[in-house]
Amino acid sequence: MKNLRNTISHIAGTDADVLVNGETGTGKELVARLLHEQGNRAAGNFVAINCGAIPDNLIESELFGHESGAFTGAKGLRIGKLEHANGGTLFLDEIESMPMLVQVRLLRVLQERQLERLGSNDLIALDLRVVTASKVNLREAAASGEFREDLYYRLNVVTLDIPPLRERREDIPLLFHHFLLVAGARYGREVPPPGSDQTRILLTHDWPGNVRELRNVAERYVLLGENCNFDLEQLMFGAETQTMISLPQQV
Repeated sequence: MKNLRNTISHIAGTDADVLVNGETGTGKELVARLLHEQGNRAAGNFVAINCGAIPDNLIESELFGHESGAFTGAKGLRIGKLEHANGGTLFLDEIESMPMLVQVRLLRVLQERQLERLGSNDLIALDLRVVTASKVNLREAAASGEFREDLYYRLNVVTLDIPPLRERREDIPLLFHHFLLVAGARYGREVPPPGSDQTRILLTHDWPGNVRELRNVAERYVLLGENCNFDLEQLMFGAETQTMISLPQQV
């Protein structure tokens, strides 16, 4: 992770677009935010959009915006995410889920740094950094025709690979401590730090949900730990934790 942090610091002050690769929950959006906050566009908007969470028939309008009457149901002007991120950073998560036709239009925007809202012929100049993220191998997806090859090479200016948590176990204690502090401040609670046996439990777990799963366990530790003597083996399994704690204890 030290190399990753050094790379982020090195490229944050540039205008280079960045592709972030990593499994679900590895912290790809956190990397995008760090690039934004440490870069020259920190005063601008950081706009995030999950391409896999938006229906295919809505994503074009969501990204590029539309004029009133551009299509059935377009009753007013809508500013798209690209335009809203002008002067800042646009983060496109799960870029592999973007429909092919939208990929074509995005490629043109990235090349020309200008866009047209749906239903308009007016060009809007863009000055923004685009950070994309994928949980699949985009090179393989492009080679198999599942993703546009020209867009892949346009996005692949700088690539950052985030290893899963199971491959960087040395980071787990520090991350868990950080999440404990954040959760403690959020919920107004102080909890004892995990001891050596508890830390060993953290280190031996494979963390299929990666950093997201670790953060959830830390929040559970803060919220529910007192009811089970801060037993991490119980807290790390949601179903068992729920049956262990009665409703009166939870409220």
